[in-house]
Amino acid sequence: MTARPTWAGRNYLLLTGATAIANIGSSGAHIATAFAVLGAGGSATDVGLVATARTTPLVLFLLIGGALADRLPRHRVMVAANTLSCVSQGLFALLVLAGEPQLWQMALLAALGGTGQAFFAPASEGMVLASVSGEQAGRAFAVFRMGMNGANIGGAALGGALVAAVGPGWVLAVDSAAFALAAALRAFLDVSGVAARTPGGGMLHDLRDGWREVASRTWLWAVVVQFAIVNALIVAAEAVYGPLVAEEHLGGARPWGLALAAFGAGTVGGALLMTRIKPRRILLTGALCVFPLALPSAALAVPLPAAGLAVVMFGTGIAIEIFAVTWMMALHQEIPEEKFSRVSSYDWFGSLIGVPVATALAGPVQDLIGRTTALWGCSALIALLTGAVLCVGDVRRLVRRDPATNGPPLPSDPPATPSSDAPCAPPTTHPT
Repeated sequence: MTARPTWAGRNYLLLTGATAIANIGSSGAHIATAFAVLGAGGSATDVGLVATARTTPLVLFLLIGGALADRLPRHRVMVAANTLSCVSQGLFALLVLAGEPQLWQMALLAALGGTGQAFFAPASEGMVLASVSGEQAGRAFAVFRMGMNGANIGGAALGGALVAAVGPGWVLAVDSAAFALAAALRAFLDVSGVAARTPGGGMLHDLRDGWREVASRTWLWAVVVQFAIVNALIVAAEAVYGPLVAEEHLGGARPWGLALAAFGAGTVGGALLMTRIKPRRILLTGALCVFPLALPSAALAVPLPAAGLAVVMFGTGIAIEIFAVTWMMALHQEIPEEKFSRVSSYDWFGSLIGVPVATALAGPVQDLIGRTTALWGCSALIALLTGAVLCVGDVRRLVRRDPATNGPPLPSDPPATPSSDAPCAPPTTHPT
C-alpha cells in the first residue's frame, strides 16, 4: 500500500471527501429539480424561474458570505450552510413525494438552497486554500478538483438514471442526505492551528478591505472582469444556443449530452495533468488556456458533427481545468490567509454577475442578428478578452515562488517522473 502523500493532511482529506459526497448529490439534484417542476405540470419557463430563484440569492449574498467567513471560523460557516441546504432539499423532497408541489413552494426552497451556497462557497474556498502548503500545493489543488469534477460527472449520470427509475423526489432526498453527511465530515475539521480572527470595524469595513485586496492586484481584478463576461458568454452559448443547435442539426438531446459529458471528462483529464506538471509562470499558463473556451461556440456556429463537437468539448475541459488549478495556486500564493474568503467572494460574484443578463438576452440577440452570428460573436469576444488579459504585465510576470521562504521564483521544473508522493489513483471534484 502506498503511503499517504505528505500534502494530503487530515483537513485536506476531509474537505475532499465531503466535497465529493455533496457534489454527487447536488449534480443529480439539478436534474431532479427540473423534472420535479415539469412533473408538477410546469413549463420550460417555470423551470427557468426556479433556477433563477436559486441563482438570485446566490449572487446577492456572496459578498456578505465572504466577509462573514473571514470573521468567523470557516468550518462553522460551512457546516451551517450545509445544514441549511440539507433542510431545504429535504423539504423539497417531501413536497415532491407528497404530490402536487406548487411553483412558489419549489422556488422558495430553491432560494433557500442558493442562500446556503452563497455563504458556503467563499468559506469553502478559503478553507481549501488554507489546508495545503508547500511546493505540492498545485498538485493538491489538482487532485481536489479532480475529485470534485469526477463527482459531478458521476452524480449527473446517477441522478439521471435515478430520476427515470424512482422519480425526482427520491433523488432530492439523496441530495439532502449527502449534505448531512458532508456537514458531519466538515464538523471534524481541525482548526486548532488557525489563529483566532479579531473582528474588524464591521461588515462594511471587511467588504471594503476585501475589495482593496482585489483592486490592488491588477492580475486579480483583470481576470475577474474577464470571467464576468466570458462566463456569461459561455452560459448563453451552451445553455441557450447549444440545445437548439443539437435539436436542429445534431440529432437531439443525446449527442448534446455526450458533448457535455466529454467536457466533464476533459476537466478530470486536466486535473490529472496538473498533478504531474508545475508551471513556473502560473497565470500566463492559465490565461493561455482560456483561449480554447472560444472553440465550443465556434463549433456550434459551424456546426460541427456530434463527434467533432465532443472532441472540442473534451479539449476545452482540459484547458479550463488547467486554468482553474493555476488560479487557485495564484490565490494561495498571493492572498493573505485571513482574507481568502473575502477575495473568493468577489471572484465568485464576478463569475456569476453577468450570467442572468446573458441568458435573458440570448433569445433577443438571436432574433436580432441570427444564431450563427451570435455564436461567432461569443467566440470572438472570448478570444479578444483573453488577448486583452495577456496584455496585462502582472498576468505574464506572476511566477511560482519558493513556498518555504515566499522568496525568489522557482526554476522551471524538469519533466515529471513518478514519485513516492504521487497519488496511486485519482480520487473521486467548485465545491458544494
